[in-house]
Amino acid sequence: MDKRFFDLSVSTYGVARSQNVDIVLLPWGATEPHNLHLPYMTDCILSHDVAIDAALKAYEVHGLRCMVMPPVTMGSQNPGQRNLKFCIHARYQTQFAILCDIVDSLYNQGFRKLVIINGHGGNNFKNMIRDLSVDYPDFMIACGEWFKMAPVKEYFDEPGDHADEIETSTMMHYHPDLVRIEEAGPGIGHEFTIDALREGKVWLPRNWNLASPEDTGIGNPHRSTAEKGKRFVEAVATAYAHFLQQFSEIEQPKDLYK
Repeated sequence: MDKRFFDLSVSTYGVARSQNVDIVLLPWGATEPHNLHLPYMTDCILSHDVAIDAALKAYEVHGLRCMVMPPVTMGSQNPGQRNLKFCIHARYQTQFAILCDIVDSLYNQGFRKLVIINGHGGNNFKNMIRDLSVDYPDFMIACGEWFKMAPVKEYFDEPGDHADEIETSTMMHYHPDLVRIEEAGPGIGHEFTIDALREGKVWLPRNWNLASPEDTGIGNPHRSTAEKGKRFVEAVATAYAHFLQQFSEIEQPKDLYK
């Protein structure tokens, strides 16, 4: 299938204007270092590629038409990350303004369903979506992190937190030419000393210079393989396709409930 039917990054108006699109997919990443071996744009690249696979799977299995938007590069960063060269922190207000403009444009064009495929753990869209639901009550926005769509422990030996075996393996699958595994640091992370913070019962942002002082990574990337990445993203795309099929059947917000 011609990617122009699913990927707005390479599509043309001549193709896109004729499509009856069921759901719009919005990859959202960040601009930040990923250890010493992965590109700054890793979160954008992977969320976009996963979205394309999900759109293709949804079409092949369920006959759905999804259009994948170009990835948003503006991610929210932890303290300490802003000190890293070329790491860009986007404030809540910035991200919300971007999302508002995207939703307003799509709504004006007649679309009513948007799925954010998030590739950056620091991003949080819940309050933004709550606010937008007030202004656009018939526009449904769902969001989720792509790497949570399948059980990582079934596919990886040492899943970590950032630039780890998951992201490295997935990038090896999609773009092996962008991975410099021989340059990777060990990805040793430092946990909180307070139990409730470490266990996730209480939250505060991690200072990245203290949590990962050596190479910005958290999680060992050296057991990564393209085969692991391939198997994982196939499971992720299948899970997304199932969700998209169910989401497409919802005509109004009230239909979401039994």
